[in-house]
Amino acid sequence: MPNNHKENAKIFKAFCDETRLMVLSLLQSGEKCACVLLEQVNVGQPTLSHHMRILVDSGVVSARKQGKWTHYSISKSGSAKAKELLDLLTTVNESENEIGCCNE
Repeated sequence: MPNNHKENAKIFKAFCDETRLMVLSLLQSGEKCACVLLEQVNVGQPTLSHHMRILVDSGVVSARKQGKWTHYSISKSGSAKAKELLDLLTTVNESENEIGCCNE
């Protein structure tokens, strides 16, 4: 998982905006229709669509269409992958050979 930097960056990009963090907070209580998110986040429809596309592309949020609206929810598998990736990327592996400093 750590070697796929382009795909992994999508996960972290999802968490790097206060509007997307607000959306994730709203989704913690369960699935929400885009119309509800529009009212709560107080952004225009194109802006919300942009943020939701980033969240869905990251895999952290799932989307399903119902009529003309899209309903969003936190993806259990996507959030588990994000947690696992963060753990993998921030775990120090002391058994790895250290690259020496140029002054050594």
